[in-house]
This record gives sequence, C-alpha cells and structure tokens, in this order.
Amino acid sequence: MRVPDYHALVVGAGFSGIGTAITLDRAGLHDYLIVEACDGPGGTWYWNTYPGIAVDIPSFSYQFSFEQSAEWSRTYAPGHELKAYAEHCVDKYGLRPKIRFSTKVLGASFDESENVWRVELDSGETLTSRFLVNASGVLTVPNLPDIDGVDSFAGLTMHTARWDHTADLTGKRVAIIGTGASAVQVIPEIAPIVKQLTVFQRTPIWCFPKADLPLPRPARLAMRIPGGKAVQRWLSQAYVELTFPLAAQYFTINPMAKNMDKVGKAYLRREVHDPVVRDKLTPRYAVGCKRPGFHNTYLSTFNRDNVELVTEPIDKITGSGVATTDGTTYEVDVLILATGFKVMDTDNVPTYPVTGRGGQSLARFWDEHRLQAYEGVSMPGFPNFFTVFGPYGYVGSSYFALIEAQTHHIVRCLKQAARRRATRVEVRQDANDRYFAEMMRKRHRQIFWQDSCALANSYYFDKNGDVPLRPTSTVEAVWRSRRFPLDDYAFTS
Repeated sequence: MRVPDYHALVVGAGFSGIGTAITLDRAGLHDYLIVEACDGPGGTWYWNTYPGIAVDIPSFSYQFSFEQSAEWSRTYAPGHELKAYAEHCVDKYGLRPKIRFSTKVLGASFDESENVWRVELDSGETLTSRFLVNASGVLTVPNLPDIDGVDSFAGLTMHTARWDHTADLTGKRVAIIGTGASAVQVIPEIAPIVKQLTVFQRTPIWCFPKADLPLPRPARLAMRIPGGKAVQRWLSQAYVELTFPLAAQYFTINPMAKNMDKVGKAYLRREVHDPVVRDKLTPRYAVGCKRPGFHNTYLSTFNRDNVELVTEPIDKITGSGVATTDGTTYEVDVLILATGFKVMDTDNVPTYPVTGRGGQSLARFWDEHRLQAYEGVSMPGFPNFFTVFGPYGYVGSSYFALIEAQTHHIVRCLKQAARRRATRVEVRQDANDRYFAEMMRKRHRQIFWQDSCALANSYYFDKNGDVPLRPTSTVEAVWRSRRFPLDDYAFTS
C-alpha cells in the first residue's frame, strides 16, 4: 500500500480550517496540508467585505478560547478586524507554510483499495491523503436569486459577498434585493450617499437594537491584564448562551423568547415613523423562525426621503431596472443582491462533490436520507472523512465553540486510529442512526416548530422541512466531543 501525500488534507482556511490545523499540531499530527481557494485566510471574512460588515455576536465570544485578542475596538468587531485576527492566528501558529492558497478543490473520492482520499485540484493535480477534513464553511457560496432576467441588467450588478470596492455609489440610483442579515448592515451604510435606494423585500426580518459600542479604555486595559480577557469572555459566553442556545433550543421549557415579538414591535414603533412602512417591515412570523437582525439604524433608515421599501413581488429584471408584478418598473444604475448563501443546499455543502464508499455521493446520501451526521462530524459510507460544520453539530452559539468541539472530536478519532494502526475510520451505521433518532426526539422543544414559521422563508429549514441545528446547549456539545464512545467508529486496516 502506497504512502499518501499527506496524513490529513484540510479544505478551507477560514476559522474552521485554522482551528483544525492548530488542533492537529497540538496533537502532534503535523503531516497535513490546507487547501484554500482564496489568496488569503479568513473564509467568510475574506469574501464578505461589504460596507458595514460586522460580527453579530460579541467580539469576546467570536474568537478561539486559547487565543483571545486584546485588539478588539468594539463590542461587535468590524469585518476587517476579524480578517486581521485570522491572519494573526495563521502567523502565530506557523500555518502559512502549510496552506496552499489560490487552489480550488474540484472533487474528492475515496479509494477503497488504498484507504485514501483522492482530491482533485483546479491546478490539474490529484493529491492523496489518509484523512480528509472539510472546513469549507457555509457562508461562502453566494445564493443568486431565481429571477427572470437577473443576468440581463445592463448596469453594475454585485452580490454582497463579492463587493466591488471600485464602484462609487455616490449619487447613483441603487436597488437592493433582500432584507436579511447582510442587507441589514449594508442599507444604513449606503443610504446617505446614494441618490435613491430602492429596497425589495420578500420577507421582513425581526430587527433588534445592538449594544455595539467602542470599547472604553478600562475595558481595553482589562484585555491586557491577567485574567481580564477570561472574565470578559465568560460574561460574553453567558450572554450568548442565554440569548440563543438556551432560548431557541429549549423554547418549550424556557419562556424567555416568547415575548420577544413585543420587544421587536416596540422597537419598530420607536424607529419607523410612517405606519404603512412600519407595517411592511413587521414580520408575520414569530421571533426565532428566521435569523433576526441586530442593528441600531437599519429600521430608521426607512425614514429617509431617498429610501423606498417595495414589497410587491419582483416579476423580472430588465436591462435598466427591476419590474414588479403590479407593472411598475424601477429604473436603477446599480443592482445589489443581498440574497445570502447556499446554506442548506446539498449540492454546495461541501463546496465540492464528495464520493465515498461504493461510489456513493454525499449529496445523494443526504438527498435520500435527509441531512444527518454523527455528532455533526461523520457520515456512514464516507470513511476517513470529517466535517467541522455538519448537520446537527451547531447549537447556534459562538462558531468558535463549534470549531473547538468538532476538531477535538476529529483528533480523538485520528489518535485512536494511530493507536490501533488503522487505515480506515468509519462511523458505524447504528451509531449514526442512534444519534439522528436522538436529534429527532429532542427537536420538538426548539423554537423553529411554531406554526407561523411556515411564513418565514428561513434558510434554517432544508428542503425536507428539517432544521439541522443541534437541539442542545453548548456545554453538552463540548462535553460530548470529549466523551463520545470511540467504539461508535470502526477502526480497520
């Protein structure tokens, strides 16, 4: 049996890939390569550079527990600081020589005779690795709207995830399609400089105020004294856990979120003057069905004379603008697509086709059996393959908590394989089935199953109507990553 090129190949140099590499190095597993399509690290924070971009959970939680930054300028860090943090982690932990940038993975297939993964690159090469870790993330592939004529617009078209910084929007007539998390941040930034901003809304978003403040000097000093960062992180983690995992995953037993619609409507009344516009901005679904927005000036932006909210469905895009089903055409110079990402699309998660044992594709496995993964990491039929952001792995708290838990899970498997001199590691079918049944049994307590959620058009829901988020707390997810039975995997040579 030939020795593969690498013991492990990691796809993606966003924070998932960075965290995987650091965990591998800490475990003494140094024979790995990271393959990254961009020419720099950061993933989501490399691609998304639109005006106003910032993290939507506190900065103290949006970082590795073992590498807490003392450089955050605000309670919610802007995008460029997160990109800088990714660069910092890559350099501090010596990862740059182990990353092949500007290299796209075209596909990966498992070679059953050699027990290796064969990974095709856009360079024409095929690399082999004993283990393959998908760290490609889900906020990378833009979701283009299914609108007639979207490619025919004669002016400038850009997606928020591929912002054109050479474009000057000053004095332009701009249309933006979408009112999700990206639009909530972009709209207040560009409204003051454009001549006219027309916002096309399909489904309104619940928006709440955000405690986004420059960090005062005492807080910044506290990040530089022993124990200061730990205290700030603990308080931040408690806040994040209380406001999402405990509120959303335990909705039926934790009443905290049940009155949030009243808070949201009160905020709308305070911020939006015109009752007609306010009504259009009011969601008809309960808080939690769809990812809410957090911004201090998004709603009030609709008070501006140069901002128009359109809720009539779009009929088509013409060469000069956007036509709605009531026969109105809005002439614009620039078309911005704030239409999100292909989050639950089995053809884009991962961002490349994966073929496992017996020639089975991962996309087909999920299409036929619904999105599922043992502890959010492994799928039966796909030996030696692990994913950081798998179905029923993420509880909704800090993404970094997910990364640290899942990479710990992966490394436990790799170390056990080394101890047993195993060349094949595959989750057992009965273990996978047991975990999926547990997720189905516990999901009734989640916030997503309220009747009004059918009106939300939420990307939380996949095409089967499932919400593949883990219905547990962060503490339980972390604990299980360290305690799951290794015998749930088959280790063979």
